[in-house]
Amino acid sequence: MSLHLAIRASCRTGASAFRSASLAELSAALRNGASLSELAQLPIICDGRPALLGDWFTLSGDGSDGRIICDGDFSRVHFLGAGMHHGEIRVTGNVGRHAGEGMSGGRLLIDGSAGDWLACGMAGGEVIVGGNAGDNAAAVLPGRPQGMTGGLVIIHGSAGDLAGSRMRRGLLAIGGDSGAATGFELRAGTVIVAGQAGPHTGLGMRRGSVVLLTPSHEPELPPAGLPPTFHRGSLWRPAFLPLLGRQLSLAGFAAGEHLTARTLWQQWHGDSLCGGRGEVLLPGKP
Repeated sequence: MSLHLAIRASCRTGASAFRSASLAELSAALRNGASLSELAQLPIICDGRPALLGDWFTLSGDGSDGRIICDGDFSRVHFLGAGMHHGEIRVTGNVGRHAGEGMSGGRLLIDGSAGDWLACGMAGGEVIVGGNAGDNAAAVLPGRPQGMTGGLVIIHGSAGDLAGSRMRRGLLAIGGDSGAATGFELRAGTVIVAGQAGPHTGLGMRRGSVVLLTPSHEPELPPAGLPPTFHRGSLWRPAFLPLLGRQLSLAGFAAGEHLTARTLWQQWHGDSLCGGRGEVLLPGKP
C-alpha cells in the first residue's frame, strides 16, 4: 500500500498554515523503514522552526510498496525526494524548490510544476515534470565542482535559467523553452531543448552536447543566443541521438520522435573561449 501525504489546513497545535516547509529528512526515514507513527514524529523545518511531520501533514497507508503519493499543492514544500535511493514519489500538484536534490535512484513524478533547483546534484534515477521548472534545473549547487552526474530528467514544459549548468553526465530533456545560459559550463552529458533556448546557450561548455530541436532555416548561420566563440562544424549523423529519441519516446517525451526521424544535424563547436570541445546541434538541411 502506498503512503499518502497531504497538507493540513492548520497545524495540530493550532498555528495557521505554514509558508515554507522542508522535508529533506523524509527519504532517509523511509529508507530506514520508519513506521507510520515514527514518520509522524519525524523532525522537519516549517517557517524556519522545528516541527514534526504529523503536525502539518496527514499520513495514511504504510508505504510498503515503496511509493509515496503527495496529494495537492506542495509548492510550499521543499527538498521533497532529496537524497532518494529507491522507490517512487508522485506529486499530484506543484512542488517547491530542491525537489530530487542529490537523488541516486528511484523515480520522482511531478504532475504539476517544480520550483528552482530541481534535481540539482542528481546522480541517478528519474525525475519527470508534467509542467514547468524554475531556474537551475539539473544544475550545480553553489560551492560544488559539478552538477548532475547521472540519471534522467524530463521537463515537459519550459525551464528557467542555467538549466543543466556544469552537468557531468546524464540526460536533461526540456519540452518547451529554456532560459538564459542553458548548459552553462557543461562538462559532459546531454541537454535537449525542444523549444527556444535563451541567450548564452552553452557558454563556457567544455564537453557534452546541447541539442536544439527548433528548426533552423539557415543552419549555416549561428542560432540566436549562441556565443560568438562557437564555430560551425560539419553536417553529420550522430548515432546517439536516435537512441536517446527512443528512450525519451518510451518515457512519454513528445519531441523524442524528432530525434529518431532527423538524420542530418548541423554541429557548432565550443566554447573556444575556454578551450572547450563541446557541441551544439541543430537540425540541418538534407
